[in-house]
Amino acid sequence: MVNKLQYPSKRTGKKSELDIRPFLKWPGGKYRLLSRIRGVLRPGKRLIEPFAGSAAVSLNTDYDTYLLADTNPDLIGLYRQLLEEGSAFISYCRGFFDARNNTGETYYAYRDEFNETRDARRKSALFLYLNRHGYNGLCRYNAKGGFNTPFGRYDKPYFPEKEMLAFIRRAPSITLQQAPFDVSMARARPGDVVYCDPPYIPLSETAHFTDYHTGGFTWKDQVRLADLACELAANQVQIVVSNHDTRHIRDLYTGRKAKISCFNVRRTISRDGKNRGEVGELLAVFNPDFSSGR
Repeated sequence: MVNKLQYPSKRTGKKSELDIRPFLKWPGGKYRLLSRIRGVLRPGKRLIEPFAGSAAVSLNTDYDTYLLADTNPDLIGLYRQLLEEGSAFISYCRGFFDARNNTGETYYAYRDEFNETRDARRKSALFLYLNRHGYNGLCRYNAKGGFNTPFGRYDKPYFPEKEMLAFIRRAPSITLQQAPFDVSMARARPGDVVYCDPPYIPLSETAHFTDYHTGGFTWKDQVRLADLACELAANQVQIVVSNHDTRHIRDLYTGRKAKISCFNVRRTISRDGKNRGEVGELLAVFNPDFSSGR
């Protein structure tokens, strides 16, 4: 059994002993918002993340078990490779972080290889290399499904050995699934907690979604997610959803009687570094409906 983590929240009131940073750089990752998210999460048997991303929330909460799901096969493949092979895989990955590999020429050669190889182990190691050497940790694909994030031009990309080891220590409690959000959410049972961090709605009508994987995430998907949250809450499952604080999202979730909390966060990605200001985000919380008697 993995040792319980202690952190400040409404349910424990204890001071943090350890904050585990994700080993992947991830746009929109929730490491900086952990205190807000943990403050609304209820106790439960299991935490489900249908949009796993960097898994910051799962790494820093104290549930008995976790289901990390995502549609991105490269992400789930990397997690699976790390959990199955452990420290030997970390040693293998370290070889890609040689200073001689920190050039645009090598980066694009490795990116081409990543898009072509069928070797699962090498593809996973290359995914980590691309994540740490690519621009701002973006995970971007073209219309044909090819990874196309440009070179990041960092002086010395960090090799996240400590963070990978921390992920491995969570192995006994983690189940992985490559699946759409509705499939992983369908696995929720009474007593589970689900944290959803879907692709965010644009902040303005002229903005565009930045898909981190082919297939996109439409407004219909946003509505489907909100409807599923209502259904699961009626079956004694707590659902917490993150998104931009826009009129459309507020209307979507207040119309389904979710509890809304709003706050500002600082942008971590922008083409113009001077415009990395604060933007509004919200948490929509669906608490279990125990009156249903289920």
